[in-house]
Amino acid sequence: MARTLIWAAGMVLQSGPADRRRIAQAYRRAQERIADIPSDNGDARPRIVACFEAFDGYRAREDVAGVGWLLTAIHARVNEHDLPDWQSLSLLVDDTLGMLGLVEMTVH
Repeated sequence: MARTLIWAAGMVLQSGPADRRRIAQAYRRAQERIADIPSDNGDARPRIVACFEAFDGYRAREDVAGVGWLLTAIHARVNEHDLPDWQSLSLLVDDTLGMLGLVEMTVH
């Protein structure tokens, strides 16, 4: 999880303003999409799977906007609060979202 988050943060850092806007827009779309998917007794797995399916499509097209979907999947998993060091991971997610201007755009 940490490696994937670090990769995603690196992609955001390496992106210019236009790509960051696209990543942020994809993150917003992903948040809207997963809000419509019910959690399975508190398990975010259905939401995470939907994000990874979308991310795979972006990755196949080599489209950096897919990072927004990946960040949404990571955020959903971290928000389950059952990972070792989930609090540290949550801070890293928030920092990455902050680089996108999205700190307040989270679904809990």
